[in-house]
Amino acid sequence: MSTHNGNTSASPYKRVVLKLSGEALAPEKGEFGIAPQNVDFIAQKIREVFDLGIQLAVVIGGGNLWKGEIGVNRGMDQTTADHMGMIATVMNGLALRDAFERNGMSARVQTAVQMNEVAEPYIRLRAIRHLEKGRVIIFAGGTGNPYFTTDTAAALRANEVNADIVIKATKVNGVYDSDPRKNPDAVRFDQLSYQTAVEKRLGVMDLTAFTLCQENKMPILIVNFWHEDDLLKAMKGDTTVGTLIS
Repeated sequence: MSTHNGNTSASPYKRVVLKLSGEALAPEKGEFGIAPQNVDFIAQKIREVFDLGIQLAVVIGGGNLWKGEIGVNRGMDQTTADHMGMIATVMNGLALRDAFERNGMSARVQTAVQMNEVAEPYIRLRAIRHLEKGRVIIFAGGTGNPYFTTDTAAALRANEVNADIVIKATKVNGVYDSDPRKNPDAVRFDQLSYQTAVEKRLGVMDLTAFTLCQENKMPILIVNFWHEDDLLKAMKGDTTVGTLIS
């Protein structure tokens, strides 16, 4: 396993929390499940960032295995639906950890929902220690509480482990003034203030997550995870990709 301590100058960031949706692991759009080829692709992308010497934590969603609103819309109790979603994120976390390890990165899953046989409990100081030792951490189980999204979990963990930035991995290259898929003249923002993002209702992250970042001055970078080297470029400080909200 390669280890590193994050003291390289290849990136302006020393410690990063990357938010990945569960859908990133799904076989096809709208399909449920985990596609091994997607998991491997994600691991290879993460490896590129890891090789810059960045201390890296990943927060994973669970939407590829379970969508709480489907249950709620059929009369399921919200708390139960959300707990099922948290457990789904642990399954995704185990899949990612396995792929990370196979790609030469030492990795740990920490979960906010206790499952001692399969993953470590989330312990803040232990998480920081793992990062300092060059291990990739996958934060699963959301915040451990119903009614909160994994976006909020990413914002919370980033603040707790003193990350430099939260990266929101999406399928678009940043934030636009209108939908770039519908409007060919849509303009990408290089940078935005928190205030502008809220006023324009740009839907970058859910409001709880966003407020948490705003109040603690945690920058958010929206980047197209799937497009060539966009993530890598962003991690090297290239401002021509993604949108920085600060």
